[in-house]
Amino acid sequence: MRIGGSLALIAIGAILKWAITAHLSGVNLGAIGIILMVVGIIGLLLTVGFLASRRRTDVIHRDGATTYMEPRDTYRDTYDYR
Repeated sequence: MRIGGSLALIAIGAILKWAITAHLSGVNLGAIGIILMVVGIIGLLLTVGFLASRRRTDVIHRDGATTYMEPRDTYRDTYDYR
């Protein structure tokens, strides 16, 4: 489940909780709505957490080539390109 799926679950849960006034025997639509919203929020938090912790690389563009470097706090290119 990604961000879109999580937002869809939150929206469907909110609709079931606050917009639907029908009563079904044996089914509590408000409780189902709350469950969907909680699952959507948990999925959203997990997705954002995984996206924030992904490995990142620095890309250095040079004439005619692209070099991928491991991430560092600071990077100073000391190569003489002449």
